Amino acid sequence: MLAQSWLFVLLFICLIVLLGYLATQYRITKDITQANRNILTQGSVNVLKQMKEPINVTVYATKDDASGGDNFRKGMIDFMARYKREKKNIQLKFINPSEEPKLAQEAGVKEDGEMIVEYNKRSEHISPPIAEQEMTNLLVRLSRTNNQPIMYLDGHGERLLQGKKNQDLGEFGKVLESKGFKFANINLMLAQDVPSNGSMLVVAAPQVDLNAIETKKIKAYIEAGGNVLWLLDDDNLHGLKEVATYLGVSVSPGIVVDLSAKDYKQDAKNAFSVAYGDHAITRTFQYLTVYPEAHEVDAHASDEFGWKVSRLVDVAQKGWLESDKVAPGVKNFTVEFDEKKDKRGPINIGVALERIYGKKGQRVVVMGNANFLSNTFITSQSNVDFGVNIINWLAGDDSLITIQPMPLKDVNITIPETGWGHIWAMIIYNPIQLGSDQKSTYPFGLFNFIIPFAMIFAGFYFWWKRRKA
Repeated sequence: MLAQSWLFVLLFICLIVLLGYLATQYRITKDITQANRNILTQGSVNVLKQMKEPINVTVYATKDDASGGDNFRKGMIDFMARYKREKKNIQLKFINPSEEPKLAQEAGVKEDGEMIVEYNKRSEHISPPIAEQEMTNLLVRLSRTNNQPIMYLDGHGERLLQGKKNQDLGEFGKVLESKGFKFANINLMLAQDVPSNGSMLVVAAPQVDLNAIETKKIKAYIEAGGNVLWLLDDDNLHGLKEVATYLGVSVSPGIVVDLSAKDYKQDAKNAFSVAYGDHAITRTFQYLTVYPEAHEVDAHASDEFGWKVSRLVDVAQKGWLESDKVAPGVKNFTVEFDEKKDKRGPINIGVALERIYGKKGQRVVVMGNANFLSNTFITSQSNVDFGVNIINWLAGDDSLITIQPMPLKDVNITIPETGWGHIWAMIIYNPIQLGSDQKSTYPFGLFNFIIPFAMIFAGFYFWWKRRKA
């Protein structure tokens, strides 16, 4: 019996050691929060996968005072643990600026809790509060290999990447700046030619015709291997017909009609898509995007100039391409499908062209829609992600083509005004009126008041019952 007991103990110890070893080698996590706030989103994971070098994180923060409710350092350890689970060579270090003021001064630290992130001999500061989206954007900026500015054409009523008007692309420009991109506006009436030191040229729906000299400069830039993003609002090329011919690009006069827009309570002139081509920009992209007043774009591969053409976006699976021109901004848009003139969906509204120029690749994207990135319609997160993917591909940062970390969805609580939802909210949230013009709310009233009083009542009841027994 003694031998059996010792054998059982040894087997039990071996089991514990084996479980401990497996726990160190394998990790399984499941986050049940709506926004997955306890694990990284796939976009952040993809960014970390392409960062091969070590990441050093230094946090300049005073020590936590648990008695005073200060747990900033613990919060940062928990926050960075999500990143360290995906990338082992992340080093986290804390420095107390009160005890090491010289180190904080030399590092340029200006506030308590400031963080310095270093990667591949580059560094950047970030201040609290810090969420996943801000941290991952910082890592994207540090890992970006192409620091050449994005040049955008100016002087012809274009949609500007730093513009504030509804039709401009300023909000999209802010997103690109958060990813580490720089901008330079180009006026070809003043510039001798399109500078060759930029990562790409953006031509965003000019409203005034370019003259022959300007068009010649843009064509020369493309002929010399320059990358281009061309956004078109209609088939009016505004003097760039020679460029379109060189690229083999054509644009439809009529816009896309999408009957599925009714499912989203939208006008039929807003075309929706979840169907994308097999291309680096869209290969991992499967999200809903919307394109107001979109035009079909087509391009043919040219043996003479060596272009390879890929379709990017198909819209209006339940719609068609209207043959007749429709004035921009038309409201209450109603048309009917004409079998003889109109083209049934799906309709392609974007193409990517690429070729080998010299020893490097050249890339061009033409979209039959500029509205999808405008300040008015940029509220769609998927539109932003798609636009960022296009820019990353044109800049040559293929490894950064990924879905960006989504903002948290479960940070706000909406209390119903009527019904059982309102009653349960009153029980759990428990707002208490203190005065005619002042109200203070005590969250989780169920736990702060109801449960404690219930436990006191239960304790008193059992005490009284035992006393009488």
